Amino acid sequence: GYRVSLQGNFLGSNHTFIPFPEYSPRQHIKLDPPSNLQANITASKCQIWWSVPWYLAEILQYELQYKEHSTSWEIALNKTPTSSLPQIEIEASEFCSGITYIARVRCKVSENEDSYHSQWSEWSQTTLFQRAGVPQLPEKLFNIRTVQFLFIPLSFVTVLYVFWNCKLSSRYTISFIRFPTSPALKFPHQLFSFSHSTICTMGILR
Repeated sequence: GYRVSLQGNFLGSNHTFIPFPEYSPRQHIKLDPPSNLQANITASKCQIWWSVPWYLAEILQYELQYKEHSTSWEIALNKTPTSSLPQIEIEASEFCSGITYIARVRCKVSENEDSYHSQWSEWSQTTLFQRAGVPQLPEKLFNIRTVQFLFIPLSFVTVLYVFWNCKLSSRYTISFIRFPTSPALKFPHQLFSFSHSTICTMGILR
């Protein structure tokens, strides 16, 4: 380690102040921020990655911030990668379609590292990304397809309605022809036929 001392003249006499009797540079590190920050977002996830010196990659930890481009960093969301890899994946559902987002990242020596200690670096340069909107069919194409899908069931219902009406009309006509002509009705079979024919005839008159 090192001994750090400050010397100065105060009121005509020399004084020495020792702020760090044993100073170890390894325990007082401030790293440069990560570089080359990039992002790529798909329908399912957002991937963000960056670059750091290869000889430090295994002992660093990171903090990522992202927000909507038009808002303040004070309300940005923070993400901490679970590994030492210089990258992170975020679910795409956390981002709204058509909104531009901005992200930045910083680093420091991992808390699990005993040989070195550092404070957070400055924030890296930012990167912009946007989740694509869900494609929509043109209005004209939508109308054509709607008509095509509706035409078949409507045609079937129309044919079924016409067929049913024809069937009912045929039934009433046959019942009317079977109307008994003899005034002498035999009980009970002919009485039942007479009642059935009368009901059918009233249905036709209505």
